[in-house]
Amino acid sequence: MAWLLAYKLEMTRVIKWDNFIPVTLLKVPTLKVVYKKDVASDWYNALVVGILKDGADASLKDWNKALSFNKFSRIREFRLADASSLNNFNVWDDVTLDLLEWVTEVEITSVSKGKGFAGAMKRHNFHWGRATHGSKFHRALGSIGNRKPRRTHKGKKMHGHMGSEQITLKNISVEIVNKNLNVLGLKGPVPGARKSLVMIKF
Repeated sequence: MAWLLAYKLEMTRVIKWDNFIPVTLLKVPTLKVVYKKDVASDWYNALVVGILKDGADASLKDWNKALSFNKFSRIREFRLADASSLNNFNVWDDVTLDLLEWVTEVEITSVSKGKGFAGAMKRHNFHWGRATHGSKFHRALGSIGNRKPRRTHKGKKMHGHMGSEQITLKNISVEIVNKNLNVLGLKGPVPGARKSLVMIKF
């Protein structure tokens, strides 16, 4: 089990056999292993990975000094199932696309685009009312309650804030692995806007 961090670039397509495959391009930045946690010291196994800032001194291998000089733009902790995976990494090792050598499918997690306040039709794909003369039920929510109990049940699909939710997609096919450009291409759309952070698990 391993993890990668990437930034979403854009969507494009690739030709595979006689078909056009839609893919989303992800840019993998310079990733460093900044800390290792194990059961003996921290009660669980985890790997702390940081995104090194552009122009930052990569030779600074001390964890406390690196944090004090603010060398990382993002830091994420990834829990591991067992301690055997920790032995594959050392502190300040580079995490590159070499981990995807024989990987064909991955699991991705990112935050979707924020849509702001939205109605029930846009947010939950409700059906619209009759668009006829005299009708006052076009995009309204409709009945949300009942006679007993005389209240609205929790979790009712209503209007409200749409988007900005963490979404996880599984079994996403890997179509492009370009180690020279550090670019990864995944089949289909990836939740989130451009330049948003995407966590890749495999």
